[in-house]
Formats: sequence, structure tokens, C-alpha cells
Amino acid sequence: MTNKLSFFSGFDILLIGEKMQNIFNYKYDELENFLLSINEKKYRTKQLYEWLYKHKIYEYSQMSNLSKELINKLENNLSNKFIKIKEVIREDEVNKYLFELEDNQYVEAVLMKHGYGNSLCISSQVGCANNCAFCESGKLPKVRNLESFEMVQQVLLIEEDLSIRVSSVVIMGIGEPFDNYDNVMKFIRIINSPHGLALGIRHITVSTCGIIPRILDFAREDLQVNLAISLHAPNDEIRNKIMPINKRYNVADLIKTIKEYSAITNRRIAIEYVILEGVNDSINLAKELAKLIKGMNVYVNLIPYNETSSEIYKRATKETQDKFFEALHQEGIDVTVRREFGSKINAACGQLRSERS
Repeated sequence: MTNKLSFFSGFDILLIGEKMQNIFNYKYDELENFLLSINEKKYRTKQLYEWLYKHKIYEYSQMSNLSKELINKLENNLSNKFIKIKEVIREDEVNKYLFELEDNQYVEAVLMKHGYGNSLCISSQVGCANNCAFCESGKLPKVRNLESFEMVQQVLLIEEDLSIRVSSVVIMGIGEPFDNYDNVMKFIRIINSPHGLALGIRHITVSTCGIIPRILDFAREDLQVNLAISLHAPNDEIRNKIMPINKRYNVADLIKTIKEYSAITNRRIAIEYVILEGVNDSINLAKELAKLIKGMNVYVNLIPYNETSSEIYKRATKETQDKFFEALHQEGIDVTVRREFGSKINAACGQLRSERS
């Protein structure tokens, strides 16, 4: 780490009776309003955002074009404290990070290097309440939502660690993003802001297990963010067994909602399907899936399973995966297979955190 991150041992100031807000929790307009409320000029917002997101300078005292009076106000009103990188596991094209939060909780993020850029998968919650049977994240119960700053800082710290620019962000790590809707929406707007990280809106993806009311809220956000739906089974019988959320929002209702989302946004949706040996990997199920989604503005993203501590769920063979792919393709379904990363470093979401719990 460079000296830019020396603030880890720095500010830890609390307002009397309440926790000090972190500056990375503020969207541009919110920070502007805050500065006006302390009798500062609007243009100071742009200066602050440039120091934080362009120059990656986080100590207020090092922001040379700020007045001493403003620096004092910031130090006494806005925390600049960061989460910490606790552990990094590195493979050729993937780096997996374990972050320690201020309350000694842990979350993970994974940076994957592609020929077209650097893709970062971040966490949105500590633990997960949805308990998908094959998912390591769900084995540890939800503790709390992440605040926006804790998501923003996952990006900043990894860019700093690897001296890179993150070119796409996927909110698909630990947690269900739509169970933390407001903080996730704020995070998206911060990293997309031209004054912030200026990450293209179409380079951001949100993955949900199917929280129907929030999918419809998301459709009305007027954001061209990519949406991925974790389906993993074409019928209620199987999906009920592996994804308890299906008992609240069943397959038929979810498909209806996806169609409504497409009608509102005119955007294509990714249908995610982890192939589990002997569970959802048969040719008949591939045909059932094809029938379910045929004619919809979607594509299927087949995901080879990263095996976890589960003794029940195993990765389907390469031959089975290929047959499933071909069955969908023959039915006219647009289908891809997710490129594998990190199989040697426990890349499944939650595995590194599980070892700490």
C-alpha cells in the first residue's frame, strides 16, 4: 500500500451520541447539500470529489486547495475511515480479497482480469438471509447490510492494491443486493458519477435471487444497469429445494416480472443457471427451461459450480454441461458459459469468510 492509505491509523472520531457519517456515503448532490449546510460554497463539492475519486487522496489535510477552516469542519463532521484488507489470495488472473469492517465483520470481493478489462465482484451484505442451499454465503446468517461507503471502498482499495482501474462491477458477492436496495442504489450512483469513479452505467451489473417488488422498483430507476436473475431451475419443485426464496416468489411470478421489467426498460436480462450434478442438469430440464423463456428478451448464463463445503451439491461433469448447453442452443436460446476463475483459491462467494467465522 502507498502512503495514500496511511489514514488507517488516523481518524476515528465520533459525534456525541451518534456515529459520524463517512464521506464515501455521499452522492455528489448530497455532499453539495452538506457543504451548503455548513456555509461552504458549492464548488467545494467538485474539489472534494476530485481529491477522493480522481487523485485518490483521502487525508483532508493533504487536499491543498481546501481552506484550513473547511478542513477543520470536515475532520469534525465527516469520517474518512476505511475498511481494511485483511487477506488477499492471488492466482494468475484473479485476486480474492477478505475485508475487515469497523465492527470486525468480514466480507469478500473478487477481481477478475479479462482481455477487455478488470471485472470486480463485490459484496453488499454481511451474510445473507436467503439461504440458497448450494451457496456458501447463505450458510452464515445475515448480520447487517453494508453501507454505501463500504461498497465504494472495496473498489477503491482493490484499485489501489493492484494499481489498476476497475472497468466493470458486479454486485454478486456475499448478500442479496435487493435486500439492501437503498444503499446499493446510492453505491451505483456514486461509482457512475462523472465526478466520482465515472464507471459506465452499462458496466455495472446487479444480481438478484428474485426479489420481485425490488425488480419492479429497479425497472423504474431509469438506469441502464445490467440485471441478472439467479434462476437455477425451471420449475417450482426443484427451485423450492435449492432456493427458499421461491416459496415467496415462485417461478411463474418471477417470469411474469422479468417480462414486465423488459417491457419497462427494453433491456436484456441474464438468466443465471448454476449446473448442479443430478439436481438441475438433465436434458429434459434444459428443454423445460427453453420453453419457459423462449421469446423473452433474455439470455442464459450457464455457471460451472464452484464446489463448497457442501457434501450434497457437486459440479456437473464437463460432458453434462456441454449437453445442457447444446440442448438450449438447439431450442434457439442464446446461451453462454461463464468463464471460470479462481477454482484453486476457493472462489465461491463466502468461502474465505467462512474460514474466519
